Amino acid sequence: MAVAVDRAVSGPARLGRRTKVLVKTLAPGAIAVLDHRDLDRVSAEDLITAGVVAVLNCSQSSTGAYPNMGPLLLVQAGVHLVDLPDSELFAELKDGEPLSVRGGDVLRGTKLLASGTVRDPESVRAATDERRREIGDALEAFAQNTIEHMLEERELLSGRIELPRFDTDFRDRPALIVVRGVDHQKDLRALRPYIRDVKPALLAVDGGANAIIDEGFKPDMIVGDMDSATEATLRCGAELVVHAYPDGRAPGRDHLEKLKLPYKLVPAPGTSQDVAMLIAAEKGAELIVSVGSQFNLVEFLDKNRRGMASTFLTRLRLGEILIDAKGVSRLYRPRPGTAPLVSVVLAGLLCLIVVVALTPALRDVAELLWLKLEVLTGLE
Repeated sequence: MAVAVDRAVSGPARLGRRTKVLVKTLAPGAIAVLDHRDLDRVSAEDLITAGVVAVLNCSQSSTGAYPNMGPLLLVQAGVHLVDLPDSELFAELKDGEPLSVRGGDVLRGTKLLASGTVRDPESVRAATDERRREIGDALEAFAQNTIEHMLEERELLSGRIELPRFDTDFRDRPALIVVRGVDHQKDLRALRPYIRDVKPALLAVDGGANAIIDEGFKPDMIVGDMDSATEATLRCGAELVVHAYPDGRAPGRDHLEKLKLPYKLVPAPGTSQDVAMLIAAEKGAELIVSVGSQFNLVEFLDKNRRGMASTFLTRLRLGEILIDAKGVSRLYRPRPGTAPLVSVVLAGLLCLIVVVALTPALRDVAELLWLKLEVLTGLE
């Protein structure tokens, strides 16, 4: 969909410096005001799903460091994207205040609040293609950063992470781990027959728990900082595991204590999804199916975490028991449920009754058998 540079849109302003928190408050027709450097694919998909008409980004939507897909997805979906030079708009606006955006100008009534650069589909696509050609530089920096941090996170590979006793049983059963990532809702939906038939242990990493609930299932365990899962999801009865970092930080602890919810603490380097995978592996899961996790170079770069060495180390340690959800959905053939079998049996009985009713000889035999049944059961 083409978007004119001088396009004008209006709607209520919704402010949030953390995009993954902001999207939970958005409604169709809103103008999202955020501060997201190198807008990633997952955040863009969330904004599109929320139905925003415009995104005002107080940081560069794409710095050129790598071909992040967020800006391209937004403009292709018809969302008016404007990059602003600074974050002063957060001080000028109140949440819910009506705004108008005309081209790169942001107005409250007739007052000009800020001016920025409109990101149109043609320029964004050209910039993305250029970044793809330069991805070698990004790969070199990514690999160097990863190597520098491998020693810091070697405990993930050496198995020196102490885990408490959990209520969730993983022994000799598959585990399905849902991360809020690329196409995680779509992949989870495709795995519904697998979940129904195999009944794996369901682990969620933060906001991945919301997706499990939305599909009609209940997570067995939620791991992470607890900043993306809704309060209703946290109260669903799942076992809660707070990821604590080597420097002592445990961001989810205060939140759960405020909600008066019980939890277990796991101190470990790396990311929360790494911790979830290690929990499943260490506690005896025979197979780990990952939904929403990174499985290619651009997705790793899109995640934009420091080094992401922990992700490589975790996958190295898990080896062949880790598989991507897309592979499972393509290979798994669901077993037929009881409903088709019952339907076939009932159809057969109906056909038999019709044949007997229309055939005099068979009708006489049926009446004789019925009389004998009455004699045997004492119903006469």
